Amino acid sequence: QVQLVESGGGLVQTGGSLRLSCAASGRTFSRFFAMGWFRQAPGKERTFVAAINWSGSSTTYADSVKGRFTISRDNAKNTVYLQMNSLKPEDTAVYYCAAGRNFMATMSSYDYWGQGTQVTVSS
Repeated sequence: QVQLVESGGGLVQTGGSLRLSCAASGRTFSRFFAMGWFRQAPGKERTFVAAINWSGSSTTYADSVKGRFTISRDNAKNTVYLQMNSLKPEDTAVYYCAAGRNFMATMSSYDYWGQGTQVTVSS
């Protein structure tokens, strides 16, 4: 199995920054997995935020976060990060980490999911 544990969420003012972390563990976790971040706002569907391939050489972002968010990973620590800058109230959501074999922006590409961490941006 694979366990993903997110951390780093919290309450921040508009324009502020947060860094989310996702620590992966488990017998079947592979450093060759692609990693992604998704988010779900209250009453809305879960949507793609960012993804990174296994080596960190390729990344992709949702248009709404391009230029503000940066995804990275440290394979020695089995950890993926999401640096979020210039936060806006519309970034408020539960943020989920995901792991899978395909570097894609779709939820169906990921096999393993964390429990999520709340990010709230006040205006």
